[in-house]
Amino acid sequence: MAQAVPARASMQTSFLGSGLLCAWAGTVLLVVATATEHWMQYRMGGALAHQGLWRYCLGPKCFLQTEGSAYWNATRAFMILASVCATSGLILGILAFAQHPTLSRLSRPFSAGIMCLASTLFVLLALAVYTGVAISVLGRRFGDWRFAWSYILGWVALLLTFFAGIFYMCAFRVHECRRMSTPH
Repeated sequence: MAQAVPARASMQTSFLGSGLLCAWAGTVLLVVATATEHWMQYRMGGALAHQGLWRYCLGPKCFLQTEGSAYWNATRAFMILASVCATSGLILGILAFAQHPTLSRLSRPFSAGIMCLASTLFVLLALAVYTGVAISVLGRRFGDWRFAWSYILGWVALLLTFFAGIFYMCAFRVHECRRMSTPH
């Protein structure tokens, strides 16, 4: 029985560390995907062009995305919410890893996991809206087009924030099992 407690503490630390790594990488990729203009690449008038959520570029010149369509605004809003939730999950994960005394036991890894899973949901909604519009509307407008690296970073960030949430939840579960098994 004495060996089980240190093993569980080590397991909890491993889950928290893995959650932190995934949350950090996912947050960075979300911010980069949201801020860059390489969601779609296409040919326009023989020149290579690309666009993001905020700007589109024709050759070396970039212009603000002035189209205020609902799908642009929804995608932008969901990506911003995903970035905020992922950042919150990362901060809460750091506090959980550091055993910050101002947070209750329940709120440490559990809250970090909830924030990362909420981030996953928001980025999934953003990518679903963008994918649907790109295939049905933008794809018809531009004949020779493809999704570009910013869009792909969004999908990688989705996976990373999902796994961060799972790791944080596992750390919470190990913590609760350890707390329940220690005699009071």
